[in-house]
Amino acid sequence: MSPQPWMNLAGWLGTEGLQILLIIVGSILLGRLAGAISRRFTNRITEGEESRDSLVRSEAAKHRYAVAQVLTYVVVALIVVVASVGVVERLGVSLTTLVAPATVLGAALGFGAQRIVQDFLAGFFVVTERHYGYGDVVEIWVSGSTQPAEGTVEDVTLRVTRLRTPDGEVITLPNGQITKTTNRSKDWARAVVDIPIPTEELGEANEELNHLCRELYEDEEIRPLLLDQPSVIGVQELGTDETVLRLVARTLPGKQFHVSRVIRAEAIRKMSIFGVESGKVTSMTADEVDLDSESEKV
Repeated sequence: MSPQPWMNLAGWLGTEGLQILLIIVGSILLGRLAGAISRRFTNRITEGEESRDSLVRSEAAKHRYAVAQVLTYVVVALIVVVASVGVVERLGVSLTTLVAPATVLGAALGFGAQRIVQDFLAGFFVVTERHYGYGDVVEIWVSGSTQPAEGTVEDVTLRVTRLRTPDGEVITLPNGQITKTTNRSKDWARAVVDIPIPTEELGEANEELNHLCRELYEDEEIRPLLLDQPSVIGVQELGTDETVLRLVARTLPGKQFHVSRVIRAEAIRKMSIFGVESGKVTSMTADEVDLDSESEKV
């Protein structure tokens, strides 16, 4: 057998083959470098927020974390594309001969992957418009679903959003299918508590609740979670026997649930002298109530 083919193969391995190997190894190293830089950047963000818990990270930190994750995926994708082009060229395949097949393939993928493109575009606007970020507590409605997905955002990419539910389950949502988002931990939140009071005791009960608001704001345990003093915003329901007063408090993001529980417990204790039953004192989130009448105080 003639040694010429083996010599040609050895020559190709020493030139183009070696270049292909270097391109593959280089692309892998660049991908790892991009991941390492991203992890270092996100770790610095986390270190800067050590004094805060995961629910009350600053909005800037959440956004930077999400942007870092997205940029990492984009950089890795570019590295893969450039490396693939370099390998194809060194295999002796002319890129011009791939234009026509690539056009047909692109058209086919365009029709078949419309949803993926939609996901990427939606993800771009989620990140740039800061709908939510890493660590936010959100409620997300997806088209075709009768119930929203609720949990803490663990990952945001251009294609999907991943949530961790209170039960520890991970939910992956395509960004293009999201129709509505409720962010419960952006900038600030509001605790809302409704307290039924005997109508004949309304005046005295209102004074007691205002005194309770001052006490809560001065309490060393609950004060760090409040942005300002809680207030009684007025009558929500007026009946012959009972009148419902509403008490609201602006809180740190994600802390409205804890503050609501504290307010309910203290309100029950204060209002017990008026015969208020614990089962009738209710709390809810701000998106479930109408606060337009906030200025109408009793």
